[in-house]
Amino acid sequence: MRLTTFTDFALRALMRLAGEPTRSFATGEIAAEFGISRHHLAKVVRDLADGGFIATQRGAGGGLSLARPAQSITLGEVVRTLERRQGLVECFSADGGHCVLTPRCRLKAKLAAAREAFMRELDSTTLAECAYSPARRPA
Repeated sequence: MRLTTFTDFALRALMRLAGEPTRSFATGEIAAEFGISRHHLAKVVRDLADGGFIATQRGAGGGLSLARPAQSITLGEVVRTLERRQGLVECFSADGGHCVLTPRCRLKAKLAAAREAFMRELDSTTLAECAYSPARRPA
């Protein structure tokens, strides 16, 4: 199984927010900490906010924070929300794709079962279990 870079960035951001749940973060701060594009992360943040995972506030004192407790967010929920437009293989796409094996393919059922096992594991894991706080540097 492979997640999109978009979902990878989203999970990293959520893990960071969960690491300090009482704090608000600037998009640029998280982007710099993880070495990812601020512009790309801004798109990720928009989808996370639309999905109800984070709250955003503009202006001075604003930033990003979790919209609900990390214990109530499963990784499966996040992945399903962000990967909903991505089929595992062509025949999993909404239009069924154009695979010539489709009428007699025995692989699709196996891949579907593997995907469900993957998602079951993510469904059993909360964001709180994966919270990330950077190591504190000695003063």
